[in-house]
Amino acid sequence: MASLLNPYLSFDGNARQALEFYREVFGGRLRLNTYGDFGRPGTDNADKIMHGMLTSAAGFTLMGADMPPGMTYAPGNNFAVSVSGEDGPELRGYWEKLSGGGSVAVPLEKQMWGDVFGMCTDRFGIPWMVNVNQPAD
Repeated sequence: MASLLNPYLSFDGNARQALEFYREVFGGRLRLNTYGDFGRPGTDNADKIMHGMLTSAAGFTLMGADMPPGMTYAPGNNFAVSVSGEDGPELRGYWEKLSGGGSVAVPLEKQMWGDVFGMCTDRFGIPWMVNVNQPAD
């Protein structure tokens, strides 16, 4: 899989509805994972979207999620640019350059879903997410 560069949108509790709407607009395959799917069943946000990904036949990729617990939704902090793929060295190189001179919100390290992931804001104030996908078994 080649690396992908795409928008990542954050929502105030209505990510499922928004991503289903975008599927109606663009068509394609929509995959949704909730916080409950990743070890938080029975919590207030168990049915909220932790990660959603729409892939259209036209080649569009759009990702999104409900704002994580502890983070406040506000227009202006509801997007990031996502870079993802399986080429670890390439993606780590992007991470080093993007995070250099900026700030790191989530260090680039293995996460509970199995991928290596990090969040940073570059020196120009643009938020980035870098995800090294683990190869499918």
